[in-house]
Amino acid sequence: MPSSDRSVERHLATLDDLLARARRAGADDADAVLAEATAIGHGRRMGRTERLERSEELDLGLRVFVGRRQACVATADTSGDALDELAERAAAMARTVPEDPYCGLAEPDALARDWPALDSDDPGEPATETLVERARACEDSALAVEGVTNSEGADASWTRARIALAATNGFRGGYAVSKHSVGGAVLAGEGTAMERDYAFHSAVYGEDLEDPALVGRRAGERTVRRLNPRQPRTGSYPVVYHPRVANSLLRHLVGAVSGPAVARGTSFLGDRMGERILPPGTHVIDDPHRVRGLKSKPFDAEGLSTARRAIVDDGALASWLLSLSSARQLGLESTGHASRGTASPPSPSPTNLYLEPGTRAPDELMADIREGFYVTELMGQGVNPVTGDYSRGAAGFWIEDGELTHPVSELTLAGNLLEMFHNLTPASDLEFRFGVDAPTVRVDGMTLAGS
Repeated sequence: MPSSDRSVERHLATLDDLLARARRAGADDADAVLAEATAIGHGRRMGRTERLERSEELDLGLRVFVGRRQACVATADTSGDALDELAERAAAMARTVPEDPYCGLAEPDALARDWPALDSDDPGEPATETLVERARACEDSALAVEGVTNSEGADASWTRARIALAATNGFRGGYAVSKHSVGGAVLAGEGTAMERDYAFHSAVYGEDLEDPALVGRRAGERTVRRLNPRQPRTGSYPVVYHPRVANSLLRHLVGAVSGPAVARGTSFLGDRMGERILPPGTHVIDDPHRVRGLKSKPFDAEGLSTARRAIVDDGALASWLLSLSSARQLGLESTGHASRGTASPPSPSPTNLYLEPGTRAPDELMADIREGFYVTELMGQGVNPVTGDYSRGAAGFWIEDGELTHPVSELTLAGNLLEMFHNLTPASDLEFRFGVDAPTVRVDGMTLAGS
């Protein structure tokens, strides 16, 4: 059932008109997407306003098919002449590109016909003064932490987007999403002994946003705790990932289960469907229908239904992330994970992805660690998607006899993702904060390269 938002209905009428023009220009089939966004942002540093802005933008994308050829074009102009030019240019481009045997729209009987209300839109635009106060409270609270010596600034923002999708196969739908955010970063120490850290929070509704003063205080306390770091001895240790970096393991998993990577043979998990890749009892869930979820959506970018899905079920790899094109390459059905911009064809991506929590609290997870590493920050992207080899710069705190002791930095974490997944244990502290979420995670047997 289409959105009742009048702006979305107006945008759908524009898309209907554009699709008709594409057909007249020679397209056999076409789909079109329109995104209208409004954003307000305030940035400040050391008590002074550095940025206060409002933006409104509209992007329109058209994808046309001529036989088994496709082309995508985009514009911000919705006038009649511009739409004619867009349709003619797209059709002309499609006639000149190589054939793609996997492109094409969904069959009409596969389309989503109704979808749930996800409460993903906070319609009330916050006053500029509200954002100014959020950023001020965040930075003032961070600077008030003893030991903090400087600020990189605090930001508060709000965005709202309306998205409409229509296609010649009969799909027609739209929805709106919003996000409030606040965060800041500060420094502690002097000269070459300075350290930096940050904190932020985002929510669909302003009423669910964390108190900006608490966010700022967290940034300040994290920064001061990092002063006077040491380097650990090189060796093999248990590693415990703080939740804000534990979700990076899920992002690596997403890359490995993405349909295009599997179809190209560039995934270290490409031949492991149905096999155990995580410990028994472990589940990784993708839930596009999470109410007020940061990445919730009622249907995918190809007009297919979305649904809660286990990517890993009881430790076993249970699903790829597939759009129509990647599904056709693999001889499978789409999983409803298509996502797209206005100028490119759809490709798969997750929605609200999370690792289900375990049964033990983080302190219980660390209790038997004689020596180990608690990682709070990761640097670099040293991950080989074909082999799963993993090497990243890291900083955090040393664990001794189950307790966090001194800060550590300038070290490298190394391992292999498949082995890391097998040796992973989730804690019980899952919170939905980022859209890709994990609780505290322990991984045994990793290599630390330090002093």
